[in-house]
Amino acid sequence: MLFPIRDDQPTIRTPYVTVALIIINTLIFLYSQVQGLQGFRVFIAEFGFTPALYLDAPPNVQLPGWYLLTPITSMFLHGGWMHLIGNMLFLWIYGNNIEDYFGPVKFSLFYLFAGLVAVALYTLPNMDSRVPLVGASGAISGVMGAYLVLHPRAEITCLLFFFFIQFIVLPAKVVLGIWFVYQLLMVLIGDQSGVAYLAHIGGFVFGWALLWLAVKITGRGGTPRGGQRTYRVQW
Repeated sequence: MLFPIRDDQPTIRTPYVTVALIIINTLIFLYSQVQGLQGFRVFIAEFGFTPALYLDAPPNVQLPGWYLLTPITSMFLHGGWMHLIGNMLFLWIYGNNIEDYFGPVKFSLFYLFAGLVAVALYTLPNMDSRVPLVGASGAISGVMGAYLVLHPRAEITCLLFFFFIQFIVLPAKVVLGIWFVYQLLMVLIGDQSGVAYLAHIGGFVFGWALLWLAVKITGRGGTPRGGQRTYRVQW
């Protein structure tokens, strides 16, 4: 098992949005935890995205108007500490570089749309699901897909868990490639762990495709720093 912990790709812009997203996700999770077990479940049910209720609520169920926003609010909820920590670590490793490329406003929109695409792909085969979908994983997967386009040769330091624990350094294209293949395998074997692998795939493909198109249209630009180059889109 590979667990990325940092990359070597420098940035020029201060990643205000990335840091804000980490803080907001963490504060919302802490708030959900102080509600107690029952309160936490109610919180997840109210603000998570439940396909069956969203698409076809029973006549006797009165949903509040803000329930239409649950595809967005669900991106800021997490089911446990490891869910939160893993997502926020991945967001920090890859998000600051993509924010550096886009700038804060375009990065915010990119993050939002990646998350919505992830929710949409998850929903297609799960329209009758009454299990709330929560987590920033879909949006962060979009960030990872974008990172693969911009920095495939960046060096990612990972913890390798395989009968022992060891630090190894691998190119981003290897780390992200392994991650993506694992998501596909879990979908193909019909994994029942409750992890929304389809959402991960949807976000990743969206991020990769959008950045591939952007680079094709605008080219790669940027300022060299630390022996590497930081790319920025010129829209």
